[in-house]
Amino acid sequence: MTPSPATETPSQDYAAGVDQLATVGRLLDRPELARVYVYVCYYGPVTRPEIVETLDVPKTTVYDHVGTLEALGAVALVGDRPVAVSAAPVLIDADGITVTPTLLHAVAMQVIDKDIAHFTERHGVGKLAAAVRQAGLHYAGRITQRMVAEPLGISTGEAIQIVLALEPVLAAGKQHDPHFKNLFPDVADDIAFDADIDVTAPLSDTES
Repeated sequence: MTPSPATETPSQDYAAGVDQLATVGRLLDRPELARVYVYVCYYGPVTRPEIVETLDVPKTTVYDHVGTLEALGAVALVGDRPVAVSAAPVLIDADGITVTPTLLHAVAMQVIDKDIAHFTERHGVGKLAAAVRQAGLHYAGRITQRMVAEPLGISTGEAIQIVLALEPVLAAGKQHDPHFKNLFPDVADDIAFDADIDVTAPLSDTES
């Protein structure tokens, strides 16, 4: 999803940037698409049957989602027999807005995590993005779970709940997202988690 600057004119680069914004907008709005995209981004190239098995999504649904993502330019089909699905990690970092696979992972988790789904339904994707940032500060040791509540304008109990729900998202992002430091430029190196947290399948139903 990231254009090559060496072969593009400024107008082409601008057009590609607008296209990328539109694609990210679709992923933020459709968590089921974001889930497939992030899985491919973290573990690809992978075949469509592998996506079906790991994410436990019907075959026809996976093929439809991959087709939609390919049309959006978010994934590409590579190889032959078996055809694999590949994705480049998105990065939008401008005007105070940063989007990387880690944030898209948080959005995707609405599909399988009831706490994240409830939080987003109640407060919206924008506040979920802010919660990701606050959770990062917590896991970097900068703030307590309770201190997350005030800047988000939510209750203490809700803050604790969303911070805990986002732990596997941040753990997977630190391991697999090459743009993780763009999301947490001041604390990325300090973010740490329990040694036994499982990040091998961060989008599977085993997390819910």
